[in-house]
Amino acid sequence: MAAAKANVYEMVTARIIAELEKGNIPWEKPWTGVRSGAYNRISKKPYSIINQMLLQHTGEYATFKQWTDLGGHIRKGEKSEFVVFWKILEKEETNEDTGEKEVKKIPMLRYYNVFHISQVDGVEPKEQLKISDLESIEEAENIKNEYMNREHLKIFETVTNKAFYTPTFDYIEVPCKEQYQNIEEFYSTLFHEMIHSTGHKNRLGRLETGASAHFGSKTYSKEELVAELGSAALVNMLGIETEKSFRNSGAYIQNWLQALKNDNKFIVSASSKAEKAVKYILNEQ
Repeated sequence: MAAAKANVYEMVTARIIAELEKGNIPWEKPWTGVRSGAYNRISKKPYSIINQMLLQHTGEYATFKQWTDLGGHIRKGEKSEFVVFWKILEKEETNEDTGEKEVKKIPMLRYYNVFHISQVDGVEPKEQLKISDLESIEEAENIKNEYMNREHLKIFETVTNKAFYTPTFDYIEVPCKEQYQNIEEFYSTLFHEMIHSTGHKNRLGRLETGASAHFGSKTYSKEELVAELGSAALVNMLGIETEKSFRNSGAYIQNWLQALKNDNKFIVSASSKAEKAVKYILNEQ
C-alpha cells in the first residue's frame, strides 16, 4: 500500500493535466467495437470512471501480488500505474450539543499500484468481447427508452441546431438522428444531456440555479465535465466511441486545463458525480 501522506488529488490531477497537455482527452477513448475499458483481472470488474482515465491501456490490470499469485512475473524495468479508491475512516467525536459520542465517517482518497497484462510474462490475456454495431445501437436505444420511461422524462428529437436539458420543465431536446453523419454521435450528444437530467432535484439533486450556476462559473464547468465524463463512459461501455477531432481544439483543452490547475479536487469530484449519474441512468444505484 502506498504511503498515506501522498496527496492523491494532486497525483490524479497531474496525470490528467499531462494527458491534456499532450493534446489527449483522457475521457475520450479511440477504440470502438469492443467492450474495452480497463478492468481487474481477478474481480473481472471494470475500474471506475476516474481510473479509466488514469490508466494507459484497455484490458486487464492487477497488483504485483495478484499477478504473482496467478504465476505471472512482472518484467524487469516495467513501471507501475496507479488506481484510486475511497477508504472510509471512522473518527469518534463528542457532540457539542448533546455531549454524546458520535462516530463520524470520513472518506479518504487513497491509491495502489497496478500493472497491465502487457507487462507480465507467464499469464495469457483473456479475449476481449467484440460486439456488433447493430447490437450497440440497439442497446443505446434501450438505455434511452428505459431511462425516459422510468423517470417520465420527455426527450424531443427534432430538426434543430441545439442540444440541451431544461430542469425547469424537465425535458431534453436534441437534433434528430438524420442530422448526424454518424449515429454514434447522436447517442454521445443524447447521453450528455441525459447525464445533465440526472442532476434534477427529484433525482440526484446535483444541479444548482442562480448566479453560482451561470455560464463560465466553476459550478457550470464542473457540471459540464460531469456530463462529458458520463457520456464518454456510456458510449465507451457500448463500444460506440467516435473520433471527435473538433473537441481537440486548443480552446477546449485550455478550458479544462485551467479548471484542473485551479482546483486539484475538480476532476475527482466531477468523475465521482458522473459515476453516480451513469449508475442512475442504468438503474444500478
